[in-house]
Amino acid sequence: MSLGAVIFDWDGVVVDSSAHHERSWEILAERRKLSLPGDHFKKGFGKKNNVIIPDLGWATEAAAVASLAGEKEEIYRSLVRAEGIDPLPGVRGLLALLQTAGIRRAIGSSTERANLDLLLDLMDLRKFFEVIVSGEEVIHGKPDPAIFLLAAERLGLPPLDCLVIEDALVGIEAARRAGMTVLGVATTEPIEALQGADATAANLEGIDPIQLMRVQRK
Repeated sequence: MSLGAVIFDWDGVVVDSSAHHERSWEILAERRKLSLPGDHFKKGFGKKNNVIIPDLGWATEAAAVASLAGEKEEIYRSLVRAEGIDPLPGVRGLLALLQTAGIRRAIGSSTERANLDLLLDLMDLRKFFEVIVSGEEVIHGKPDPAIFLLAAERLGLPPLDCLVIEDALVGIEAARRAGMTVLGVATTEPIEALQGADATAANLEGIDPIQLMRVQRK
């Protein structure tokens, strides 16, 4: 088992856009006069919109769910364009080190591709990623392993040679179910909640390829 690639989750790993996402749900709920429980964001974290929206009781019919999801993401993108966004601490440095070391990089995220494209360009990170897998490319979102397995397939690597960096509990479960090593980062959950990961870190600041190789060899 060698470290051939690192697959990055997006929200909470590369960027902290949780405030933008939470506000976009609130704006949509107010605009559409829909109820929104106080704990909605934590319950839906890391899941696809087509799961979140029926769970909220907003809609179940596919076209209605898709319409609400599309509107929510348009609101999110407008907030990001207006306010800007930066990568989380350590991200840019780690990506550059992985690139220099010849370790391949991918994104495996439930986020919509349009969101990824917008932020990759805003933060000038597109050059670092060879493969991007977004939520609309799989039927089942995390904790189903499909997103990570598709990323490995496109990289041309076996799952055992891939390490996933995740912050969400459903994402850690998805990576484990894919047969991949997982580094859990405590950007959205307390570090003690990430026990399903092979190793944990407060964030990516100071993380380098040698440390990731050690996690992979555990």
